[in-house]
Amino acid sequence: MTKHSKQIILTAILWINLVFLLMGSVYANQKKDVDFEAVTQEMLLKGDQLVQNYQPDHNAIDTGDEFSNLYFDVFEASGMETAIGMSQPKLKTSLEVQFSQIIGYAMKNTPKETLNTAWEALKSELLAVAKTHTKTQSNQESGFWSVLLQAFFILLREGFEAILVITALIAYLKRSAPDKVTVIWYGIGVAIVASLLTAWAFHTVVQLSGTDREAMEGITMLLAAGVLFYVSYWLISKRESARWQKYINGKIDQAVSTGGLFTLAFAAFLAVYREGAETVLFYQALSGSINGQYMALLSGIALASLVLGLLYWIMYKTSVKLPMGLFFTATAILLYYLAFTFIGKGILELQAARWISTTPYQWLPHIEWLGMFPNWETFSAQVVFLLPLPLAWYILHSRSNHGAVTSAQANKTEA
Repeated sequence: MTKHSKQIILTAILWINLVFLLMGSVYANQKKDVDFEAVTQEMLLKGDQLVQNYQPDHNAIDTGDEFSNLYFDVFEASGMETAIGMSQPKLKTSLEVQFSQIIGYAMKNTPKETLNTAWEALKSELLAVAKTHTKTQSNQESGFWSVLLQAFFILLREGFEAILVITALIAYLKRSAPDKVTVIWYGIGVAIVASLLTAWAFHTVVQLSGTDREAMEGITMLLAAGVLFYVSYWLISKRESARWQKYINGKIDQAVSTGGLFTLAFAAFLAVYREGAETVLFYQALSGSINGQYMALLSGIALASLVLGLLYWIMYKTSVKLPMGLFFTATAILLYYLAFTFIGKGILELQAARWISTTPYQWLPHIEWLGMFPNWETFSAQVVFLLPLPLAWYILHSRSNHGAVTSAQANKTEA
């Protein structure tokens, strides 16, 4: 496939994306803005009652269930969670973590004082959010530039991680099998279509409950973590290949087999799909409060697409100029880091879906960019993920020494 053909395909995919967004906006525009104060007051009233009636060893499980319902049936179903996530994703995650902690405390028969302390902390944050959002709404109209900036930052924020993964995969294939790069673009295209269909299904066909959506997000993140871990190990194990590139006489890297290409394409698919459906849902929610400013919405999407394209070009040009060994090592570390964060975030989503229990520990760190949260389940999963590193280092070191010996023997034989 020629470079010109690829550009045509990508342009077509972009315009299909925009058409679906407009279709989604018609649906979303029927919805009213979220009344933060009303939703917050409803949550506070119900939450206070739950804490007041909480009795360890008597109604602990019921209390945990009710707090879970408070999260899904009020906080999420009202649209407040999505509205926060559009502009403040870290705050959204923080609130999700606090809800998860409260549910975990209740389920594990924690003393009432501990549960009350956690609830009071969440109440304070909810009140602050409601006050800030209400003030912003009263002082700011949905003007052209306001909508454009919101649309711009949604796509830029959600697309950045995907660009990191895509750049690494394409740069790798450019070095080892340039004619195979097309598979990455196929993976991206399928992911975009799948994201759009998923978002459409959420609203019109399947009507998944909040717990089902959280479970789906969690499974996707954990699957992405597994694939990225495999690809990162694959890349780091090949960092020595440059030493005997002469020995293989310029042949295409044998590791780029049919199965290997599928893995790379699947990694690109997951990188885009992981955030794709949520991005479309954010745009649907945004379109319901822009007072017909659709040109601003599309302009923000187009501008963010250009910036992401520029970032891709800069990162790609930089990566291909790196020495082969350094390139493979840096790429593997980047993908391993992303897999590490996905592990923590994936477990957190499954906790929100009640598939995994939550055991809060306040002394554990909460580091958003590392996907680390103050509960035992996410922490232990990430520790287990790190445990194979020493063994992997030993195996790779042994292979490196063996490869150096083999290369020296081959050169001696040729001489």
